[in-house]
Amino acid sequence: MVNYRNFQRANVVFHKGINTIIGENGSGKTNLFRALRLLLDDTLLRSAYRLDEKDFHRGLGDWRGHWVIISLEFDEVSQDEAIQSLFLHGTGNIADGEIGKATYNLIFRPKAAVRRIMADLAVGDVSGLAEARSKITIADYETIFTGKSIADFCNPDTYRQLVGDFDAVDFPQELTNPAIGGIIPGMLSISREVCFTFVQALRDVVADFQNNRTNPLLTLLKGRSGEIDPQSFEPISALVKGLNDAIESLPDVGIIRTDIRDTITDAAGGTYSPRSLSIRSDLSDEADRLFQSLKLFVGESEEQYEGAIHELSLGGANLIYLTLKLLEFKYQKQKEAFANFLVIEEPEAHIHTHIQKTLFDRLNYDDTQVIYSTHSTHISEVSNVENINILGRQGGRCEVFQPSAGLDSGQIGNIQRYLDAVRSNLLFAKSVMLVEGDAEEILIPILVKKVFGLSLDELGISLINIRSTGFENVAVLFHDDRIRKRCAIITDLDRAFIDTAEDVLDNKDEIATKKKALASQRAGLRREAALKQMCNGNRWLTAHFADHTFEVDFVSTGNASTIVSVLGDVYKDAGTIATSKAELESGDIALFGTRVLTMARNAGKGWFALILGRMITPETVIPDYILDAIFEVHTPVSSQTWASVLDYRLSVLAASHLHAPTDIAAMRAHIGRYRRDEIDFAEIRAEMLQAFPADGINAILASF
Repeated sequence: MVNYRNFQRANVVFHKGINTIIGENGSGKTNLFRALRLLLDDTLLRSAYRLDEKDFHRGLGDWRGHWVIISLEFDEVSQDEAIQSLFLHGTGNIADGEIGKATYNLIFRPKAAVRRIMADLAVGDVSGLAEARSKITIADYETIFTGKSIADFCNPDTYRQLVGDFDAVDFPQELTNPAIGGIIPGMLSISREVCFTFVQALRDVVADFQNNRTNPLLTLLKGRSGEIDPQSFEPISALVKGLNDAIESLPDVGIIRTDIRDTITDAAGGTYSPRSLSIRSDLSDEADRLFQSLKLFVGESEEQYEGAIHELSLGGANLIYLTLKLLEFKYQKQKEAFANFLVIEEPEAHIHTHIQKTLFDRLNYDDTQVIYSTHSTHISEVSNVENINILGRQGGRCEVFQPSAGLDSGQIGNIQRYLDAVRSNLLFAKSVMLVEGDAEEILIPILVKKVFGLSLDELGISLINIRSTGFENVAVLFHDDRIRKRCAIITDLDRAFIDTAEDVLDNKDEIATKKKALASQRAGLRREAALKQMCNGNRWLTAHFADHTFEVDFVSTGNASTIVSVLGDVYKDAGTIATSKAELESGDIALFGTRVLTMARNAGKGWFALILGRMITPETVIPDYILDAIFEVHTPVSSQTWASVLDYRLSVLAASHLHAPTDIAAMRAHIGRYRRDEIDFAEIRAEMLQAFPADGINAILASF
């Protein structure tokens, strides 16, 4: 796709079988499906000839003169003579007498007269181009379909050769370059030769069932009604006619009809009264219309009660709707089109997670390419990572990533095993932090919320617990060739903080402790070297290290009092609590490091983190390596984000009642000026430091 809606230029790769499209809201999933439908959905063919200025990529600024290009490439085209003939005259790329690949393109471009005006401009004539473009309207555009193209439309150099260089004002003299392919006559539209079924997002299926145009049951019944033998339907028609006549001949019905006619005559006079009036059933005795009167009733509860669609749960109604659309596809597929496509938009709405996984694990029809978009981690869990396209927003444009591009089968297998329902979160994220354990997974979100007043979700960061130090298996996803989103790895160096020198007086336990500390330190150094090498030259990936472990570095950062506050939750003996308090407050890393790790082991690291999480306050200090990771993945930090953080800090300061309300109000005014870009970051930082020098946010602002 080139210049189409929120895609400046993007390549999407689909494979055999089931393909998954995932991405955040506004990343272009619906626009991607519409682009497919413009070329392959016969019901949308008319819309392909009605593109307008809203269909151009907004990042162009001025759309006039530019082209919109949507290009499909098919592989493994059947060698059937009729199909080969179609592609020979339409879209095939001929090789060795047989066509294995085919291209089919929609091009929305200025008409020849406009292209000639632009081609005749002198190179570099900026004012002439501006004048020519100012006269272009959407009426000066045309839609063409081409095939047998050889151009890589997504290549900017190719685009400049075919369309022109708007910056240099250099446009091709050849108005229709053969590289775009031959124009396909309307009578050979590929959309009429394929089986294409689109299932829109399940937003209000009850309303769809009530609308004759969108009711999937009616679509199925209409198709069947045309196949009914008229003679076999005659007895049913006679029954319906007899039923209608019997209702109309009821005495009460006749009385009401007469009364209505008399009342109209009395009110309006005979001249303006209807010539005839009757009351009868609208049940038709024609096959197709009689089928349209049928409704679907479903029993969902254990009471054997069959209710109408509007009586079902949302999940039940959605499942029925999806089932009917799949049946519609099966019926269409029986027409033996040369290719079958089933495209489903966000099918998971209100459907139980078990049904989501089971349904789409089995959604694999022979000779059919299935493409669906989803927000569901449960569906992405059962998706093949090789068949996933990820859509992401970068500024005002949308990009498409293939997470398995360039990886070998072993690497792909490792990733597939990691992408369970929790870790597949990273495929949906704007940015990612990978951590190795439960303590980081539990406490980092709490620290961020308490200190900044913003959640990781609000910052667009997904935190993924790898539950090991095998970061390479997942971090390989973040690369120029794959997912172009920022990822920070947070791990421990496990440096020894006790004296590891051999001593002849050491007992067995001391010898074992020293050996374990040295082994962990060596493993940490190897991990550091491997991760730094992996990150080297990769702008999307960074690694951040605790010198020792999360718990030890948390204390050494200045949070000893927080650990002391939970001693009573870990120990019951008063003497142990007193000794532990002295060790934690000693400032000696050998003492406080050993104590905090002992506490974590006794309580269990995850449970200890939960206990500790209750005691985190806005004045808790976030270790520097964690702050570095946050600001690496959330970049650039907008002025609105910093303003929100400072507003939150002021709320905390105001709640303490230790500061004058006038000082709080004055600082809020400065923050308002910062939001409006009247002062810059350095100025607001200086104002905060001067007004509230003891607040912990100043250290973070100073290091940013």
